[in-house]
Amino acid sequence: MQFPRIGPALCLALLLMAVPVRAQSPGGSPPEEAMREYEAKLADYTKARQEFDEQNRKYWGLVAEKRRIRNDKRSRQERVVAVDYVLEQPPVYSGPPRPIDPSAPPLPPQAPPVYSRPPRPMGPSAPPLPPQATPVPRSIPVVADFLKAAAEHFDFVPQQPKTEIEYKKAYARTAFAAGLTKDQVVRIYAFESGGSGRYDVQAGLEYPKPDAKAVGTALGYNQLLTTNSVELMAEKGDQFIKALQVRSSTLSGARKTALEHKIVVVSKMVEVSRHVPDTWSEHEKLGATPQGLGIHATNLDVDVGPLLQTQKLLDSVVFARRKGHVRPLTAAELEMMNLTGDGNGYDVLTMPRALREQIPTANLFQQTGYERNSIANRNNTVSKLVAAIDRKMNEEVKLPGAKEMASAYRHLAEE
Repeated sequence: MQFPRIGPALCLALLLMAVPVRAQSPGGSPPEEAMREYEAKLADYTKARQEFDEQNRKYWGLVAEKRRIRNDKRSRQERVVAVDYVLEQPPVYSGPPRPIDPSAPPLPPQAPPVYSRPPRPMGPSAPPLPPQATPVPRSIPVVADFLKAAAEHFDFVPQQPKTEIEYKKAYARTAFAAGLTKDQVVRIYAFESGGSGRYDVQAGLEYPKPDAKAVGTALGYNQLLTTNSVELMAEKGDQFIKALQVRSSTLSGARKTALEHKIVVVSKMVEVSRHVPDTWSEHEKLGATPQGLGIHATNLDVDVGPLLQTQKLLDSVVFARRKGHVRPLTAAELEMMNLTGDGNGYDVLTMPRALREQIPTANLFQQTGYERNSIANRNNTVSKLVAAIDRKMNEEVKLPGAKEMASAYRHLAEE
């Protein structure tokens, strides 16, 4: 018996009928079953995340409350004890991950990340930035933004050093005159800058990695925040102006004219910084404005920058001395005050060893600072953090930049 021959068209039709078809909504949208599964996972994730956020809010609220208690006790010269700290570590999210929306369009292909180190600050005679170097808005401002704000709001272009060693010598000279020791200066520089950081080094951009990006506004050898710069201008601006005036009196010609303009600019910055109440929170708000970013740019100036960077450390030394800590601070102790704030750092100075092993480092930081600071959240007790600071200093004082700083300071001491 012979079967009838099947034509090509009929053969294709039969094959298509045999292939199962995926259920899809009009327009190529995902199947209803996939969307139902996504929505269920999203509901679970949202619930878990809300519970975690509430735990986090309560935890960091308690950290702030305990910090206020310690501040009050210090002002009354009362002893701070274990119950004045939060003794639990911060909560860690352990819920389900955020699900992927199957209806979302695919992400466009991304170019490989490009390391974009901020340009060196320009001197008055430098050519303008080329169009491609024009700063673009970022969630965290970088050196280019500080320079732009300083030019626009204060008619100020920081005077860049001709070489890195020029800035190091200026900083060492200022720190030496303030009474800071070589050990303090060199080891803190090594810790904060990665051992070879430039005067314009910013947090997150210490190393030329392809995916490097700024993680905060901390800038310079001692990593001052915009808030620090505003606060120093408000509280110590008169001292900075006087120091610049003394230096100006020894100069002549174009250098004297340039420094006199700088004095006018710094005077204007001091005035702006004093328009707000003298509190950290108000200085933080001002530091986030274009005027605050412009004030921060003074850290890049070879005359003004060393004054700010040194004063930040000197204020900590004076704070400890005022509290009765008469022996010289080690570099690690001074760095703890520089890193966590004078009050928190002083707590560590007076903390018994057994308590250092018990207290979570979260007590010493604001939430965002703790979460961004890997050395703090990886070394999650005070004793571990102090040891990590010393260990990092021991490693990075061996690098070229730290050796240059030590040489600059040693020559001053020998004069």
